[in-house]
Amino acid sequence: MLMKLNFKVFTALLLGLPLVSACSSLIPNQQQDVNNASKTIQKPVVQLWADNCSRCHNMRSPDSYSDAQWDIAVMHMRIRANLSAADARAIAEYLKSAN
Repeated sequence: MLMKLNFKVFTALLLGLPLVSACSSLIPNQQQDVNNASKTIQKPVVQLWADNCSRCHNMRSPDSYSDAQWDIAVMHMRIRANLSAADARAIAEYLKSAN
């Protein structure tokens, strides 16, 4: 009986070990994502907008497009201007809030 119990405990530990190690490896990755996000948005959003949009064309007033149109325009310009996802999201939120 004791042998069966030890075998069950050993099996449970053996099977649970990869799960525990997988869960513990998520914490550094999440911390790294937070660090990367904080490094990405260092400039004020208005400065990001001015720096990225005025490189190629005249800047538009935030009220020149609807919220849906700004989402489309920012997504298009994210690809063309090589913006990070965080920067594009911040610019879109700024434009929609000033709309």
